[in-house]
Amino acid sequence: MFYRTRTYIAGDWDHDSDAVNQLHKWNDSEHWSLSFTDAHDLMQARDTSNNCSIKASLKTRMDASARFVLIVGNSTDSVTAGGCQLCKSYDSYLKYCVRSRSVDYRSYIKFECDKAVEAGIKIIVLYKAAKVERVKCPEAVRYRGIHVPMCYRDNGKLYWDYNSVKRAFDESDNC
Repeated sequence: MFYRTRTYIAGDWDHDSDAVNQLHKWNDSEHWSLSFTDAHDLMQARDTSNNCSIKASLKTRMDASARFVLIVGNSTDSVTAGGCQLCKSYDSYLKYCVRSRSVDYRSYIKFECDKAVEAGIKIIVLYKAAKVERVKCPEAVRYRGIHVPMCYRDNGKLYWDYNSVKRAFDESDNC
């Protein structure tokens, strides 16, 4: 059992890892005051694990979290990784798990969003863009929590917006 003191970060790791890395840069820097303890530091799942084992590990991390941060990029709502239908232990003909585990067709991201809502933890949705586009956000958290852009546009170029992200973190602390 863990106290809920950590921050759980979710997102499309294949396309939006730069945004996650930016959060960690702000957190690790002596020049910025963003401060969180990443729930993913608790334990790591091996990439060769079954999807259900990875989801169990994700749930353990979520159980230790007071805050859920979702990074939303262009493909966040359409990611399918994590669904049982993509697992080597899933029998697609009979539609069951050969390891006798329950079948869950949700992606890791949708699983994480559902668990955050069920746990009742604070939700921050950061859009890897200069505006909030809820249509790109998974339905479970589309109208929950704090939604802010993670970038701003200046002369046609996108820049990371530390102040917007910091305000979202501060506002979630005060809820």
